Amino acid sequence: MSDTPKDPRRRHSAPVVDGPGKAASRAMLRAVGFTDEDFRKPQVGIASTWSNLTPCNSHIDELARHASDGADAAGGKGVIFNTITISDGIANGTEGMKYSLVSREVIADSIETVAGCEGFDGLVAIGGCDKNMPGCLMGLARLNRPSVFVYGGTILPGKGHTDIVSVFEAMGAHSRGDIDLIELKQIEETAIPGPGSCGGMYTANTMASAIEALGMSLPGSSAQNAVSRDKRQDCEAAGAAVLELLERDLKPSDIMTREAFENAITVVIALGGSTNAVLHLIGMARTIGVALTLEDFTRIGRRVPVVADLRPSGHYMMSELVAIGGIQPLMKTLLDAGLLHGDCLTVTGRTLGENLASVAPYPDDQRIIAALDAPIKAESHLRILHGNLAPEGAVAKITGKEGTRFSGTARVFGSEEEAQARINDGTVVAGDVIVIRYEGPRGGPGMREMLTPTSAIMGRGLGSEVALITDGRFSGGSHGFVVGHVTPEAFDGGPLALVEDGDRITIDAEADTIDVDLPDEELMRRRAAWRQPAPRYTRGVLAKYARLVSSASTGAVTDAESSP
Repeated sequence: MSDTPKDPRRRHSAPVVDGPGKAASRAMLRAVGFTDEDFRKPQVGIASTWSNLTPCNSHIDELARHASDGADAAGGKGVIFNTITISDGIANGTEGMKYSLVSREVIADSIETVAGCEGFDGLVAIGGCDKNMPGCLMGLARLNRPSVFVYGGTILPGKGHTDIVSVFEAMGAHSRGDIDLIELKQIEETAIPGPGSCGGMYTANTMASAIEALGMSLPGSSAQNAVSRDKRQDCEAAGAAVLELLERDLKPSDIMTREAFENAITVVIALGGSTNAVLHLIGMARTIGVALTLEDFTRIGRRVPVVADLRPSGHYMMSELVAIGGIQPLMKTLLDAGLLHGDCLTVTGRTLGENLASVAPYPDDQRIIAALDAPIKAESHLRILHGNLAPEGAVAKITGKEGTRFSGTARVFGSEEEAQARINDGTVVAGDVIVIRYEGPRGGPGMREMLTPTSAIMGRGLGSEVALITDGRFSGGSHGFVVGHVTPEAFDGGPLALVEDGDRITIDAEADTIDVDLPDEELMRRRAAWRQPAPRYTRGVLAKYARLVSSASTGAVTDAESSP
């Protein structure tokens, strides 16, 4: 075999397998099925997040094989490797949830590590549970080799139109005494009918939609049922698409541009997507070298309406949106209205506008997607708030159903567990602003989601009567008057650390402000008396994360060029 690579598609694999000096490498690969012919093909790494610990990912081993088959059929050599997943639905409300956002970084690190070591020329990454998706994209962005992301697909509804959030809210209803253990168990047993990611416009479906709008998935990938022929074909097509991208040397940096991220933000807003999209899109953009900020969400949000009546704040599930055409007709509508950049390149090798040119509109009788001129909300539900409680910004998800302004009395807790106990026992009452602090990226560490307390609030009938603010974050399934990502976080001495029980807090989602009603002199007095708590972890991955992670306002990334 020649020492000089002649196929430009093999610029990464050739140094690993070509020539007499790489006989040992080839010997190892022959043992896993490589032939002489395979060594002359571009290698396509298939990053699989398969695991049987969660329904979101339990089918992805099969999808990975389809992606590998697609790469093989197109003249490449697919090589499947695994990365991790965790389950937010299992870990929520426990100490283990601190590993959730951390897993995004571990996934990115592992994809970069394997592909960088083994010399894959291109990649397909397949994600299910919500941190999988930004983790995969960040890994692909770091490598900057021709790549396609595939979403594992959405779950089907449970019995009675239920899903995982139905279970969390049933737990709250049981603690209030509204349902008995038999009914709670019936919901538990029937809400999750099989494989696929959580069924509303929660974080998984939000991020899948954002990535398709970004141009890093094939058209339609974000809106397919997990167990379907469409999803299997999507995987095969993705494997083949990488070979075409290799021919054109079209890389993530050519696709993940500022304009493409603006498209992703626009689609997330129109769909009423998760607050986690703010954190993840900024993290993904920072990884590829695009300077996306919180202010971009405000700027775009002023001109983009919410039009999707999807859970958690709406009525419908992703599988029902799939049945009427997914997000492609919505994107065509947004493009025709001048709200999307149609000239952005995508993994098809064509522009977004070219991909959408022949997309048919939604059926006339559908009720899931409203018209742009009769929206559910005229401006974005994702509100970027500033004020003396969040000088570097906070993220609220305000659909308008819970009102746009809340003023109440602070009830302060130093952890999610403390707050949960006081919600369940009735200590938290109407008019309270629940403050959960020391749950940020560094203070938690890990920036836990607050799905358990927000679901308990809804289950106890307090959804419109209390607010919750935190330097942690929220599940895409959370709804109500909630504000997260408060920065600077309390552990770093942010103003949230200075709030005391009884302080008056006002949240205004029209003026985009969040303030505690205290004079500057009193805040300065409290700051002088404040002492940073001892780190909760001093060894292991959580301690390492706390040392490396940047602020939530800059994406909570661990590979930033400068220190936090």
